[in-house]
Amino acid sequence: MTLTTSSTPLPSTLSPIEARVLGTLMEKARTVPDSYPLTLNSLLLGCNQKTSREPLMELTEAQIAAALDALKLAELVRETGGGRTTRYEHNFQRGVGVPEQSAVLLGLLMLRGPQTAGELRLNTERWYKFADISSVEGFLEELQDRSPEKGGALVVKLARAPGTREQRWAHLLCGPVDSIQTGGSKALRSPGDGASGNTVERIEQLEADVAQLRETVQKLCMELGMSPPGQT
Repeated sequence: MTLTTSSTPLPSTLSPIEARVLGTLMEKARTVPDSYPLTLNSLLLGCNQKTSREPLMELTEAQIAAALDALKLAELVRETGGGRTTRYEHNFQRGVGVPEQSAVLLGLLMLRGPQTAGELRLNTERWYKFADISSVEGFLEELQDRSPEKGGALVVKLARAPGTREQRWAHLLCGPVDSIQTGGSKALRSPGDGASGNTVERIEQLEADVAQLRETVQKLCMELGMSPPGQT
């Protein structure tokens, strides 16, 4: 990993594991402040949780420890004392040199993958309450138009997926986004691939719709003080 502090441009990239560790620390700092900073075990559980994560991961303590070492060198994570167990906290906002709202959006993109501005506004409610979707879009556009002197763009607006009305945004902290996510793979298909390609697109859209419905149900259950379906 070669990320540096905001005093110099951010050249390239976090690994997917480093992004998961960093995003998890950013999330827990806001959603469970009484348990923050996190122990290594708490961080492991947060990285591997089955909700609000895309993709799902099964990381080991050794993998997380290695990611923490790299993030500490980049001054994006710090160790804290005051007890028998070492705890960890992020230094993302200052380390990358972005305002709070931009840090929140980048954190959610690292944890949940590409999302529309509307999805980001909904998913950031426990982190930061944006006034409206246009304010989310404003900060995303600032991140996309970030000057080369500051390290260049940190997000990209993806091509609109077939059957969708809104474009999604993806972070660039792990390097350039895969051509499949940007829609670039569509141009690589031969004419005979049309039927199978459409099937894949429909499946992907259905999976996205189910994931969004699951998130909505979980939020409603939390507001009503009920256990989400499947949990006791």
